[in-house]
Amino acid sequence: MTPRSSVAPASAGMRVEEAWIPMPDGVRLAVNLFFPADAEPGQRFPPILEYLPYRKDDGLWEREHDVYSYVVARGYACAFVDIRGTGRSEGRIPDREYSEQELSDGEVVIAWLAAQPWSTGNVGMWGISWSGFNAIHMAMRRPPALRAILPMMATDDLFTGDIHYIDGCMHLDEWVLMMDVLNAMTPAPEYPLDDEVLANRFDTEPWLPRYLREQRDGPFWTVGSLDRRWDSIEIPVFHIGGWYDGYRDAVPRMIQHMPDTVVKGMVGPWNHTFPHMADRPGPAIEWRQEAVRWWDRWLKDESNGIEDEPRLALFVRDTYPSGDDMADIPGRWRTEDTWPPSRLQERVLHLRSDRSLGQDPGQADAHRLRYVPGVGMGAGWWWGELTPDQSPDDQFALVYETPPLDEDLEVTGMPKAVLSAEADALLAHWFARLSDVSPDGEATLVAGGGLNGAHRESTERPRALEPGAIDRFDVPMRFTSWVFPAGHRIRLAISNAQWPMIWPTPDPMTTAVHVGTGDGSQLILPVLPALPPEERLEPTYPAPSPPAPPPGVTSTGSGFPGPPTVERDEARGETTARWSGTFRTEYPWGAVTVEETMTYGVEDARPAEAWATGDAVNTAEIPGRRVVWRTHLDLRSDRSDFHYQYGRELLENGRLVRRRDWNERIPRDHQ
Repeated sequence: MTPRSSVAPASAGMRVEEAWIPMPDGVRLAVNLFFPADAEPGQRFPPILEYLPYRKDDGLWEREHDVYSYVVARGYACAFVDIRGTGRSEGRIPDREYSEQELSDGEVVIAWLAAQPWSTGNVGMWGISWSGFNAIHMAMRRPPALRAILPMMATDDLFTGDIHYIDGCMHLDEWVLMMDVLNAMTPAPEYPLDDEVLANRFDTEPWLPRYLREQRDGPFWTVGSLDRRWDSIEIPVFHIGGWYDGYRDAVPRMIQHMPDTVVKGMVGPWNHTFPHMADRPGPAIEWRQEAVRWWDRWLKDESNGIEDEPRLALFVRDTYPSGDDMADIPGRWRTEDTWPPSRLQERVLHLRSDRSLGQDPGQADAHRLRYVPGVGMGAGWWWGELTPDQSPDDQFALVYETPPLDEDLEVTGMPKAVLSAEADALLAHWFARLSDVSPDGEATLVAGGGLNGAHRESTERPRALEPGAIDRFDVPMRFTSWVFPAGHRIRLAISNAQWPMIWPTPDPMTTAVHVGTGDGSQLILPVLPALPPEERLEPTYPAPSPPAPPPGVTSTGSGFPGPPTVERDEARGETTARWSGTFRTEYPWGAVTVEETMTYGVEDARPAEAWATGDAVNTAEIPGRRVVWRTHLDLRSDRSDFHYQYGRELLENGRLVRRRDWNERIPRDHQ
């Protein structure tokens, strides 16, 4: 084991070492190992693995140090492993996320951790986003030493639940811009530029075209989707999600569909971040207290009863004004023994001819809607985040409302819109947004979701619409918990555009939603009646521990994607949305700056010709050198194809070292 000395030092409470894990083909993966600073010779610890490509030394060093410090101080060793071809690991970058190469390497990593002289042999996996996905994927493969997992903000469905085809509809996410420049970067802090490392990284194909070639569900996606193989996981799972994160649906689904496995879930008022770091929104909690209890039970075999506690903890949200400046969401914690609870009731509200929502369908009618492709920014980037007043977007939707409520109503679960509808085009997407409308008319988003109209029968075998034919479209919305107060209204908004979250369908069109008697459209709400006070279990969680950043490391800048700027050219009928962000981290050995910009555009009369451009620049500054990776993305479409252009440039001290360009035409497949 080689002492880790090339990057920033650890704090006094931890000792950090870098080691190399040999793969069967001779490639070595790099790992940072975190131990208690006061560990005695011969002392053994259960290892907890985080396995991902976001670069342990110049990407997530500050974050990993802070997150791990809490559990390391309580008798664990943590391991951060760069996947093959990323960070300081050797080898060639795989051609996609969660590849067979990545996951087979992961099995070797787990066996290596279990076999180390400092290890007890009982391995856990955890992490947020990619590393949360990998915890699920590795549990599905059942390596013998893996005893429990704790994924956060991760999904069980890689096609409709991930960021490439949200609800089965094509989504261009900032992530691909970030990932395709990260994949080009060489190991920190040396940043070598020899031909071998550049061939394995800089010259590899960007990932976005790979995803664009897979526009329908199938083996490419299902190989890593737990929802196709619920029985594949046999070890205990503790899954944490957030109401402002796009992956939250997996938490209740895992509890529901894995009744014979120990599954614990928590969903709180957080976006795509660790709950102890949550800010705008919060409140943040010290979730690692629960994580340590989880690891104590399954990695140290301490009987603490955690498996006998209620399976799901929920932060039940109270109403609040819309906007992106909420520091703490109002509400309270509550537990449920399982999901769905036996007292859950489905309340059916009919979409009525007078644009109301009611318990009786009323007379039959058809409400027509002109497709405006450049609306939908109000719902955010991926059915997460804090969002503004929905009323401006509702002007371009079919809107249905209840009268003011007579009493409070809690909706907890997955609402669904069941639409009887038609279009005069071959493809239409359907989107449903559920909002809480206050007496002053402001509409706060409660939940939303969409459906690719060609996937109404199957995500694997899409079928074009028959213009003018009435079809049934089941539009599921995201998992939510919300108390509508007395005096407020429940609003359902139906539209065919959710831009720029979803790439526009190609043809101008008019759609119609059929309401009233017969096979009229419905809103189905999951209603949870209040429990008597003596039956309510309302847990409390401590405030976060003070941050534990590594010494000599400071970060400044904004998150990605940042707040958008939306502009409208009325003469052309074109709408553009643009965001940009910059993030800089300074280390004892130098600094890394990340800059990104993306712009989306669409014209009302020509939705087929939607476009997006993106620029990403990662700069490493070390003594005597300034290394820059610069990339540009241009994605456009017409009625039949996506047109992809991407360029990478590598500069050292202002001199061009290497350039690669990719151009590809990819047929649209019901997108």
